[in-house]
Amino acid sequence: MTGSEAPHSFRLAYVPGVTPTKWVRVWNERLPDVPLTLVQMSPAESFGALRGGDADAGLVRLPVDRTDLSAIPLYTETTVVVIPKDHLVAAVEEITTADLADEIVLHPLDDTLHWEELPGRPAFERPATTADAIELVAAGIGVLVVPQSLARLHHRKDLTYRPVTDAPESRVALSWQQEDTTPDLVEEFIGIVRGRTVNSTRGRGGPTPPQPKTKRKPAAAAGGKSGGRTGSASGGKTVGKTGGKNPRGGSGGAKGGKATPKRGKPRSR
Repeated sequence: MTGSEAPHSFRLAYVPGVTPTKWVRVWNERLPDVPLTLVQMSPAESFGALRGGDADAGLVRLPVDRTDLSAIPLYTETTVVVIPKDHLVAAVEEITTADLADEIVLHPLDDTLHWEELPGRPAFERPATTADAIELVAAGIGVLVVPQSLARLHHRKDLTYRPVTDAPESRVALSWQQEDTTPDLVEEFIGIVRGRTVNSTRGRGGPTPPQPKTKRKPAAAAGGKSGGRTGSASGGKTVGKTGGKNPRGGSGGAKGGKATPKRGKPRSR
């Protein structure tokens, strides 16, 4: 996709708690000519934006309706309970839902956890948002169970949180509208969140750089190496042995060497 066909930007929706910063940084490095526009939305709004074309892709929380949306799970969050700093639960490292049996557990209308049965005691009414529920926790009205990213998003100095080991977990996914062929820019972002390199991505990544050619060493002359080996293997050893025993030359071999001492003895007459 080049020239006038290139889109002006890539619109990415994301829900509260999700931090797309590292993926946006990689996008800007790889596609500096295509700005990425971030749009924060509630979970319900994000699915509507994907279906209506107001966002090209979205970082959402599962489940996703697969009848008209595609999704790739990215990671699973730890679930925590948000409590006042002076609460008894703050004295331990982690708890289970059974430890909340005597607590008023707030259940906001935008809750992202899917409970079969909410632990603890229910509040008289449900807060409209997670932010409203955080205010009620700070006022000592009850406690709140949320994904850890939301606890960090709504951090307050007078509150803390602890993991709840057996609570439902929230899974974050990349989602986009189903089509016969996935758009190039969506493929590009899929590659980024999956950790593909520039050369392996299926999107608009640059071409593979040319590889350096390996130079071959010139073939050695046949006579030099061959002659040296032949001389040492045949003539060299034979000549060395013969010369060592009878350095004065001649046709003498092993017998000539033995006969030499006899010529030095006088003959008796």
